[in-house]
Order: sequence, then structure tokens, then C-alpha cells
Amino acid sequence: MPEYKEFTVAPPALRPSEYTAALIHALQCDRDRVRGKNVLEMGSGSGVILAALADLGAASLCGIDVEDDAVAAGTFLLQELGHGKLGKIHQGSMWQPVTGRRFDLIAANLPHFAMEDHEVPGRHTTWSAGGPNGRRLLDPFLHGLSGHLAEGGRAIITHNGFVGLDASQAIAAEYGLSLQVVATVLVSIPPEKLSLMTPQILLAEKGKSVHRYGPYTFADMHVVEIAGKGQVSNDA
Repeated sequence: MPEYKEFTVAPPALRPSEYTAALIHALQCDRDRVRGKNVLEMGSGSGVILAALADLGAASLCGIDVEDDAVAAGTFLLQELGHGKLGKIHQGSMWQPVTGRRFDLIAANLPHFAMEDHEVPGRHTTWSAGGPNGRRLLDPFLHGLSGHLAEGGRAIITHNGFVGLDASQAIAAEYGLSLQVVATVLVSIPPEKLSLMTPQILLAEKGKSVHRYGPYTFADMHVVEIAGKGQVSNDA
């Protein structure tokens, strides 16, 4: 039987989710476009997406997170896996820590659930909270993206269906970028999140991007790629 090394697990507030798994899977399905690239992850959390990017052959890693324990956990994970010399995780808000820098690939799993900040046991107040419409962080990310993509670069991000793909496509188009869905999965909305969801969005999206079966609720979550027009994977 092979021996498996025991690793330090991130605190519960930072542990990977279904969103993390879907984003990693999308990156694994397109590994040739990761190999040799300089990459950034916005909202690096546990650091596991950066670790996956390193395993896929990224040339350099850069992470950003607003939470100091996320910076510590992600840095520790990369060092534990032998990827510490590939880059650094910065503490800061949105694009500020990487002013003037550009990347071949930018990955992001931002908090963009339609809810205000709330105290949830075992979670940061920023957990999932994207403001009433879910776009509090998504919009500034999209508006700043073109200024941080290298020539021929792309972004790959998670995007809840109920926060408006059309709005994101419109912002991308303002900067000459194209946004395409590369994968869609159903994610479970646990009761503690559902109770905090903006009621108007929940009502408007019921039966569209939000699916309820008795006490159980699921939502469409997309993995989307954003790049210059003609460079997105699904473009003809």
C-alpha cells in the first residue's frame, strides 16, 4: 500500500467548496494553456487553486486575498507542497497589490452570493457575501481585468447564474473582451446561505437558475472564460 503524507488542513473558514472543485476541474481540462504561464489568483483562500496551477506547470504564481489567515494558509500550503519559490500571496483588496502587473492567466472564485455581510459560525463575514445583487466584487474585478491581462491572456472564473451573465458579458465587451461559459454545474445552497439570500433575486430566479425541491435548493454555477475576442476557447 502506498504511504500518503499527512498535510495541514486549512481552517474551516477557508476550506475548498464545490466552486473550488469546478474551477480546478476546468483548469485540468485545459492544462496546455496553464503550462509555462504567469498566473494570478484573485481571492486565493486556502491556496489550493494556486497549488493546482503549480501542478499543471505554471511558471509563476501570484495570489491575493483580503484575509490575513488566508494569506498564511495559502503560503503554508504552497511551501508544504514544494511550490513556495514559484511566487507569493499578497494581502490586499482587489487589484491594488498587483498595480502595473499583467498575467497570462487570472483565476478567481470571488464571493458573489447575493447577500450582505453576516456573521456565520465558522466563516468570515466576507464569506460568499457579494452584496444585495451579488456583484459587489465581481464588477470591479471585471472592470480592472483588461488592465492586468498580458497580450493573449485570459481569465477563468466562477459565476453564479443568478447574478447575471448578461451584465458580466456587457462589462467584458466594454474592454474588448469576450466572455463564454465553459462549464455549468449545480451547486447546493445550504439553509444558512439560503436564509440570507436577497429575497427579490431568489424569487426572480426560482425555476430559472435556482431550483428548489422541497427543503433542498440548488443553483446553476458557471465556469466562464474571459479573453480577447477570437481567443476564447469556444469562439469559432
